[in-house]
Amino acid sequence: IQRNYKMAGEVITPGVLWAQRPGLIFVTINVQDTDNPDIKVEKDTLHFKGVGGNDKKTYEVNLKFFNEINPDTVKYAVRPRCIEFALEKKEEGPYWSRLLEDKTKQHWLKVDFNKWKDEDDSDAEEQGGDLEDMMRN
Repeated sequence: IQRNYKMAGEVITPGVLWAQRPGLIFVTINVQDTDNPDIKVEKDTLHFKGVGGNDKKTYEVNLKFFNEINPDTVKYAVRPRCIEFALEKKEEGPYWSRLLEDKTKQHWLKVDFNKWKDEDDSDAEEQGGDLEDMMRN
């Protein structure tokens, strides 16, 4: 008989969604009910560690980005079901081919099609105040 025991100090990688615009990267970390998460954002990395979920387990993820972002303008919101980030790309321009520097597919990382806009989509209302609205909703 094979038994799977969870170790008391086990750290779980949360599900992560991402989307982008010409000048922005959106990252959503799916952990419910996180109080006082440890969040650190640098020019090419995002670190998250927090206790959450129904079973109050420890979740942690380290993202090493494909390109650089501007750490001084990072916005994030800790919500009941997730933590949402809006990260300004250091250089506005072509879309990144992927979120992470590493080409290996990560099972916990998926595209957020609700926030995704294709490079050739152009909407006048997308310019300006929509970032504040998006972080509010």
